[in-house]
Amino acid sequence: MRKSLKTGLVQACIGADIEANKEHLREMITQCSRLGAEMVVLQELHNTLYFCQTEQTDCFDLAESIPGPSTEYYGKIAAKLQIVLVCSLFERRAAGLYHNTAVVFDKDGSIAGKYRKMHIPDDPAYYEKFYFTPGDLGFQPIETSVGRLGVMVCWDQWYPEAARIMALRGADLLIYPTAIGWESSDSREEQQRQQQAWSLSQRGHAVANGLPVVTVNRVGHEPDPSGQTRGITFWGHSFVAGPQGEILAQASDSEESILVADIDLKRSEEVRRWWPFLRDRRTDSYRDILKRFVD
Repeated sequence: MRKSLKTGLVQACIGADIEANKEHLREMITQCSRLGAEMVVLQELHNTLYFCQTEQTDCFDLAESIPGPSTEYYGKIAAKLQIVLVCSLFERRAAGLYHNTAVVFDKDGSIAGKYRKMHIPDDPAYYEKFYFTPGDLGFQPIETSVGRLGVMVCWDQWYPEAARIMALRGADLLIYPTAIGWESSDSREEQQRQQQAWSLSQRGHAVANGLPVVTVNRVGHEPDPSGQTRGITFWGHSFVAGPQGEILAQASDSEESILVADIDLKRSEEVRRWWPFLRDRRTDSYRDILKRFVD
């Protein structure tokens, strides 16, 4: 196993022009590579505006097959820069069957694997159940030339079960492309509570599993196409945490950012020896976790 992994995070503002978005992301990915990144992670559904603010059947036209045009585009970038690249795409699997899918490219541009988002939210301005079928690939780390990547997507980051299964299956780190932000009517205090809960939840996964966590969020304001709300202000705050939850790098709440963090992969071994949570698990006593609710 390699000792460290220079990881780039691309926190970008997204507009209505898809081709312009892709070109802008290519430039930011290239900057990460120039700073030494061997792996680069993009945010959730990065090609387009966050279309899930409303329920519109026309938005299904944004989906594409995997492999398809976007995998060809990002695969070429990965190969040219010789990096591992984690992308997030709207997958058209068949007519009427769509997924929110992360795709991982290895250094030669080939698709190392993909992950279909398992937990699908349905909240005001986040109407994802209208668009996405829950994933059916499970929580399986993706083997790459830089390690085993426990890639999940956004809403998955609130579920300790998902992170634990990735850890038990040998993930070297946990990765979450994300799209989360503030509703403008919330008070500043409530906004801060939400952001802190989001960060603490994922840092908790790092601690509980003794693994680094990489989270890349959208940033900037995206209007509601229906005009019924004031839109979403995505809160950025992309970060890398070490296996004890320590922050290694963190972006701003409001600006585009490129971060490159040097993740010490060997520390997970040390931390798990100090805090042997996996050793002390009572696997004989967790049957109730498979129930929806325990009376």
